[in-house]
Amino acid sequence: MVLKRFSVLVILRVALLLVTLTGFALIFGRAELFFNQIILGAIISIQVYELIRFVGQTNAELAKFLLAIKYSDFTINFSRDSHSAFKTLHPAMREIMQSYQQVKIEKEAQYQYLRLLVKHLKVGIISVKGEDEITLMNPPALAMLKTDTFHHWKNIQINRPQFAQTVENMQDGESQLVELSMVGEKRRLSVQIIHVRLLQETYRIITLHDIEDEIDRSEIQAYHRLIRILTHEIMNSVTPISSLSETLLTMLEDDQGTVKTKEEINSDYLEDLAYSLRTIQKRTDGLLSFVEDYRRLTKVPQPQRKPFSVQSLFDSVGSLMRGEFEKHKITLRTHCEPDNLSVLADHQQLEQVFINLLTNSIQAVENQPEPAISLKASRQGEKTILEVVDNGSGISPDKLDEIFVPFFSTKEKGSGIGLSLSRHIMALHGGSIRVQSQPDIQTIFFLTFPSVAELHTEAIHS
Repeated sequence: MVLKRFSVLVILRVALLLVTLTGFALIFGRAELFFNQIILGAIISIQVYELIRFVGQTNAELAKFLLAIKYSDFTINFSRDSHSAFKTLHPAMREIMQSYQQVKIEKEAQYQYLRLLVKHLKVGIISVKGEDEITLMNPPALAMLKTDTFHHWKNIQINRPQFAQTVENMQDGESQLVELSMVGEKRRLSVQIIHVRLLQETYRIITLHDIEDEIDRSEIQAYHRLIRILTHEIMNSVTPISSLSETLLTMLEDDQGTVKTKEEINSDYLEDLAYSLRTIQKRTDGLLSFVEDYRRLTKVPQPQRKPFSVQSLFDSVGSLMRGEFEKHKITLRTHCEPDNLSVLADHQQLEQVFINLLTNSIQAVENQPEPAISLKASRQGEKTILEVVDNGSGISPDKLDEIFVPFFSTKEKGSGIGLSLSRHIMALHGGSIRVQSQPDIQTIFFLTFPSVAELHTEAIHS
């Protein structure tokens, strides 16, 4: 409607101008109509001026409106000149300005809310625009790096070179554990980096999580569990030794504490003495075996990594355990995808891990009608995953968090050292071991090995 009215008014002005020009052309050069020529010339000048003013006023109103939006100037007033062709558009412009102002207010409120949220998060956040400009660094990040506000990444490179170097070597989406030494204090940070592109600009979003307290808590809990189990095992051996020692003393001494003569010790006493001493020796041997298991757990050498075929590992442990499989009529299956999959590890240590896991699986499937164990290997991304799968009795959910604790065992005669030793060996390889279990259906142990790049990074940091 507004554009139609504007077009009509422009056409009308142009038409009147053409009529005037036509009249001026008809009388031009006639001396008797000299004053008419002057009058028509003046009218033409006025018409041209009015046309220019009309179009210019409209353009000025639109320019003022657009500039107001560009500079967020919400105090602008539009002309109420009745001659303006866009007079009916002014209310719509004012509504647009009000809506835009409301949007700006809401965006500012959201920005302040997000800024407050980021400020009070326990996770440190650093946003780097391009290569050097730091656009955001919240208080937790400042506290973790123990520094003042930085506006440029090169400042972090100068003041925290170890942290900066680690971040620059990380790939998009990668996370790493970084240990920093600052002002005589060591902190362990979990660092993750994400690259995003906004408005033709590249940003690096770096998140930092101080896991020192979590690690300390986990270590304390692990120590408590270990101490509880150690205390239980030691007391099981020491209590009967103490009791039998007291019994022996009562047999060899009288009420006053004087050692009895050989005439006072009859043959029944000698039999009891021999039985008690054998029992003490048995419990002492058990305690020494327990201590030896603990020594084995704490003295695993560093792995000698070499590349080898996973299938050759499966064949090797299969041959070693063939007697047990045949004895218990267990079906063993192996599968590698791809067939030539290899792993960089210590063959002997990894063989020991599989022997431990297969021993547990053999005991788990003992009462199953069709006992079966599978060894599987695959590559997921850059990581290699090895699996030990059985259809045995499984592990109850309340025991899953305990099975890797040293000397904890779900079996009556188990030492509780096999899974702990296996996890320790996997940790030395920079990998991990975890378990999923559905009792009486399926239990899977997953061995995850890092990529070659991760091993290289680990070697650099070590």
